[in-house]
Amino acid sequence: MTTGTNAPPGSTPPQRIDLGDLLLRRWRPTDLTRQFAALSASHAHLHAWMSWAEEPPTLAGQRRTLRTSAAHWPTPDGGYLYGIFTARGEVAGGIGLHDRIDPAALEIGYWCHVAHTGRGVITRAAYALTAAALALPHIGRVEIHCDAANIRSAAVPRRLGYQLVSTAPRPRTAPADSGIGMVWATVAGPG
Repeated sequence: MTTGTNAPPGSTPPQRIDLGDLLLRRWRPTDLTRQFAALSASHAHLHAWMSWAEEPPTLAGQRRTLRTSAAHWPTPDGGYLYGIFTARGEVAGGIGLHDRIDPAALEIGYWCHVAHTGRGVITRAAYALTAAALALPHIGRVEIHCDAANIRSAAVPRRLGYQLVSTAPRPRTAPADSGIGMVWATVAGPG
C-alpha cells in the first residue's frame, strides 16, 4: 500500500465520499467534540463488541487519534479512517479501511452511534467504502471480520453480498465475544 499524503493519484481511497444524506469524510481535529460525544453516548453499546472500547473514551485519546488521522493518509498503522456524518453534521458512526491482511487486500471496520443503529447507515457506508477500495488498482479483495455472536455486524457483509470464507476460534477480546471469528470477503470483478 502506498503511504503518505503525497501518494500518486488513485493509489489511496478518496478522502470524502458523498452519499447524499450521509457523508463519509476523513476525520479532522475539528471533529473532536462531535466524535467524543458520539463515542461517549455509544460506549456501552460499543464496549460489548469492540476491544478498543474497553474503557470510556477520553478527550485526550480522541484528540490524538484525530491528529494522527489528519496528519497521515493512511495512518501509521495503515488505516484510512472516516467519520460518517448525517446531512445535519451529526456523527452517525465511523468506518475505516485497514491495511492488515496482505498487500492486495483491505479490511473494513466500523462502529455506529447507538442512536443511528438499524437505519442502514453502516451498510450504506460499507457499500461505498467497498467500492472505493476495489477501485484501487492494487486491491483485489476486501474483508470484514467480526465475532460470530455479533449478529448486527455480521448482517452488513451478508447484505452486501460478501461471502463467508472462514469461521474459526479466536481470542475473546470484548465482553460479548463468543470466541468464534467470522471472515467475510468480496473480490474485484473482472476487468
